[in-house]
Amino acid sequence: MIKDINFEHFSKADLRVGTIIKATINKEANKPSYILNIDFGPIGVLKSSAQITEKYQLNDLLDKQIIAVVNLPEKQIGKSLSSCLVLGALNKSEVDLLIPNKQVLNGSVIE
Repeated sequence: MIKDINFEHFSKADLRVGTIIKATINKEANKPSYILNIDFGPIGVLKSSAQITEKYQLNDLLDKQIIAVVNLPEKQIGKSLSSCLVLGALNKSEVDLLIPNKQVLNGSVIE
C-alpha cells in the first residue's frame, strides 16, 4: 500500500463512466486479456486492454458501463495501444469491474 499521497496528485486523475461497445480477445498480450472499445460520450471512444478473462465472457461485456481513468499516457500492450485504464477490484485471482449502480451518461465524471 502506498501511504499518504498528496490530494493534489490524486485530483489530477480523470475518472469517467463509459460503455463497452466492442470486446475482442487480445491475442498479442502476454497474459490473457480483452481489448475493449469504450464509449465515453463527449470524450469519444477509447481502447483498453483488460485482464478480466477469468470472470467475464466477451458477450457479457457488451453494453456494460464501467469506470476508467481516461487521462493516463497511452500504453502499448502487445500490438494494441491502450488509451485508458479500466478499474476493478482484485478478488483473489479475479478482477471485479467497478461499475455504477445505475445507468448514467457516458463521460460522467467520478468524484
